[in-house]
Amino acid sequence: MIHAADIREWRDKDVVDPKGNKIGVLEAIYVDTTTDEPAMATIRTGLLNRQRLVFVPLDETILGPGYVKVSYAKGLVRKAPSIGTDDVLPADQEEAIFQHYGMPYRQGTRGERQLGRR
Repeated sequence: MIHAADIREWRDKDVVDPKGNKIGVLEAIYVDTTTDEPAMATIRTGLLNRQRLVFVPLDETILGPGYVKVSYAKGLVRKAPSIGTDDVLPADQEEAIFQHYGMPYRQGTRGERQLGRR
């Protein structure tokens, strides 16, 4: 698991799936707003002129020398909801990320977002 203190250290590292297949490069970390613990990451994928950011949960993440290994297959991650490299995740699209990975989505008691970018 990536701890909040390690966020800057792992930015721009390769992200690989359980089999070691490169998915892309770690762009940003999103924390769970209720716990302030890292929950999701965005991964920069695609060709240089057509890059996008896809979301992946950070449960069971392993940090290695120069890489971040996530617990989801490359194919599943590449099909995840995405945003442009200069975009911000719209609040109304947040739940779709959790649904893609079969995870429960919990808004805050006053309708706050579950994810916050760090």
